[in-house]
Amino acid sequence: MAGTLRKRELYRNEWKYYISLWEGELLRRRLEPFMEADPYARGGEYTIRSLYFDDYWDSSYEEKIMGVEDRRKWRIRIYDYSESRIRLERKKKRGSYIHKDSAPLERSEYEKILEGDYGFLLKSRYPLCQEFYYECMVNLQRPKVVVDYERRPLIRGEGDVRVTFDRNVRAGMFTCDIFDRDLPVREVLEPDMMVLEVKFTQLLPGIIKELLPLDGQQFSAISKYTLCYEKAFYRTDALAGISKINGRKNR
Repeated sequence: MAGTLRKRELYRNEWKYYISLWEGELLRRRLEPFMEADPYARGGEYTIRSLYFDDYWDSSYEEKIMGVEDRRKWRIRIYDYSESRIRLERKKKRGSYIHKDSAPLERSEYEKILEGDYGFLLKSRYPLCQEFYYECMVNLQRPKVVVDYERRPLIRGEGDVRVTFDRNVRAGMFTCDIFDRDLPVREVLEPDMMVLEVKFTQLLPGIIKELLPLDGQQFSAISKYTLCYEKAFYRTDALAGISKINGRKNR
């Protein structure tokens, strides 16, 4: 057959909850007998730091607060402040479904992106890097805000289930260097709250579903990027209010 078929994008379910630290600890203990620890999480937890990008019009932010169903975000992500695993990621979202593509980056390549040197992306063997080049050149994707938090993940092979408990969500201030250990940050959640995320590809096993929060008021369209954007840029105008209202309506 001439040519190649484009790989079909696999979308996963993504549910988010805004819960208390106490509820998170109780739920984690209940889930642990039925799930496994993520092998990447030494000691059961790791720190995630992501540099989010947005275009000239701040489309990722504006589309989120306007409730646009089909959206995408670009970010560079590291774990435990280490340069051993640097990923360029594009996250697509359709309602409550997500699809993520990623490609590895070297520290030197990350530095070039921060400096506005995007030419190497076009020559990359990874199609995602090539696409990011066009996003940077045509839509003027630029570093916007650093999002920082601690994550405790649990996984289960059946249904490709991943449950994560994210606490201490922080917005980076004044700089976009994710390798800056002294990066000034501001907390974006209430002190006793955390974000619970549930992702699965197929059916969610009944034993897992039964243990999840059932209070409809807790189901949320929370976005760490949106929260950190508003904190970093002091968004206290009407749009920031709409963001919070929209989040409550989508719970």
